Amino acid sequence: MMDYVIETHDLSKQFGAFHAVSGLNLRVARNQVTGFLGRNGAGKSTTIKMLLGMTQPTSGSGLLLGYSITDPKQDLEARRQVAYCGEDKQLYAYMTVKQLIRFTASFYPDWRSEVAARLLEQFQLPPGRKVKALSKGMRTKLALLLALARRPSLLILDEPTEGLDPVSIEELLQTLSGLPADGTTVFFSSHQISEVERIADRVCIIDGGRLAVDLSLDEIRQDHRRITFSFSQQPPEHLFDMPEVRSIETNGRQVIVISSQGSDAVVERAKSADAVVVDVVPVNLRELFLGTVQDHK
Repeated sequence: MMDYVIETHDLSKQFGAFHAVSGLNLRVARNQVTGFLGRNGAGKSTTIKMLLGMTQPTSGSGLLLGYSITDPKQDLEARRQVAYCGEDKQLYAYMTVKQLIRFTASFYPDWRSEVAARLLEQFQLPPGRKVKALSKGMRTKLALLLALARRPSLLILDEPTEGLDPVSIEELLQTLSGLPADGTTVFFSSHQISEVERIADRVCIIDGGRLAVDLSLDEIRQDHRRITFSFSQQPPEHLFDMPEVRSIETNGRQVIVISSQGSDAVVERAKSADAVVVDVVPVNLRELFLGTVQDHK
C-alpha cells in the first residue's frame, strides 16, 4: 500500500460566505516531490495553513504524517517532524545569520551541522550580516538552510523560488530534487510551472478550492494528448462531451482538444462528424494546467 504523508478528507474552509477550500481530498505520497498548483485564490495557501495548524478547518479532517491536524496534541507532534518555508520568510531580524543558525540548532537534537555548513557556503550567505540587512532572496536561502538542517520528514514550501536569481533557483531545484533520497518528502506550491515540471514526481492542481488533477508526471506524458481537428462545417455543440476530454478550445472550424486516457476514442468521435485530424502531440504540464483552470469540466 502507498504510504502517505498528507491525507485530507472533505477538508473545507469558509471565510464568511467565501469557500476558500471545498471538500478537498488530497493525498501526498512519502519520498516524492509533489507540486501543488493553482491560480491565485484557488486555495493553495489556505490548504497549507490548515495542514500546519495555522488555521482551523470549517469542516472535514486531515492527517499529517499520520497525526490529526484537528487534534492540538497530535498536530504539535506532527510539526516536530515538518519544516515549513512560507512566502513571508519571517525570521529574527535582529540576529546575524550565524546567531540565527546557532539559535535554531539548539532546539533540534538531530540538527545536521554539516548540512548547515555546506548550505551556508553553497548559498553564499554572509555569517556576520544581520537578517534584516539580507535581500529577499538571501532570506529565502537562509530559511531553507534552517529547514533542511533539521532533518525533517516532510518539507512544505510555499513559492520557494520567489525572489531568487536564476543561478539560485537552479541550485534550489537541484537540492529539492535530491531530498527524497535522503528521506525527506517535498510538498511545494508554485506559480512556476516549468520548475514543477522539472523536479516533481507528481502534481496536484487545485481549482476553486477542489482537487481537479492528481497525476504523476509520467501519467501526463504517457496518457494525455493535444489533438487538433479541422471541420468542414461547425461541429455539433456536444460532440466532445466525453469523460476522456479535459478541455476544448474552438476557433472557427478548428477545435483543439486536451484528452486523457489516450486519443483513440476522441479521434473516432470526431471522425464521425467528418473531422480531419491535423495534429496529435503529447501534452505538457502548462497545457494541462491551463486547460484545467480555464475550462475545468
